[in-house]
Amino acid sequence: MKVSALFSGGKDSTYALYLVQQQGWDVVSLLTVVPKASDSYMFHYPNVRWTELQSEALQIPIRHRESSGLKEEELKDVEELMREEDQAEGFVCGAIASDYQWSRFNEICHRLDKPLHAPLWRKDQLTLLEDMVHAGFKFMISGVYAEGFDEGWLGKVITSHSIKELKKLRDKYRISVSGEGGELETFVLDGPNFSKAVVVEEAHANWRKHSGNYVITKASLEDKKS
Repeated sequence: MKVSALFSGGKDSTYALYLVQQQGWDVVSLLTVVPKASDSYMFHYPNVRWTELQSEALQIPIRHRESSGLKEEELKDVEELMREEDQAEGFVCGAIASDYQWSRFNEICHRLDKPLHAPLWRKDQLTLLEDMVHAGFKFMISGVYAEGFDEGWLGKVITSHSIKELKKLRDKYRISVSGEGGELETFVLDGPNFSKAVVVEEAHANWRKHSGNYVITKASLEDKKS
């Protein structure tokens, strides 16, 4: 089956497209909405411009559309982007627990008369994180926006140890460890479906009160170690 993946550059959308690839599906394109505003309801903001580099590493062409970030306008933008993808027989998204995201994407796909596939939907969030790390994905925290996080989380690569730390934060502050409530965002550096690894050469943290972003200013691809 030929599908197009809604792609943010974060762990969930990357892992979702990996899972459908494992089923033998052909991911013909990546679709990325680039919000102008940092408080987008639907889409990642930090480092989304580096999805072009991830696309090259994944060897899948990518198409972008800029959005104002306004709640209803960005829905129109993603629908136009999906409508323009005429090769795909369906779409893939990385939604896990967000009813808002799930329902909006389903409405769009219903209008396009094409199915939506969400292989992570309603899966246990801690188990998903562990599965991603076990599968060989390398991803870092690119933004934190909830009580319990500090600046030390920015740029941190998620490992089995940091998953345990996230569990403690969940138990104490009732956060979503997947970030589906807007608590955190991630950026994928490498994975089993990457032909090359993304290397961050220059970056800086922007921290204000109880939240912040890890902004990549220079990055490149390098051959993977055999």
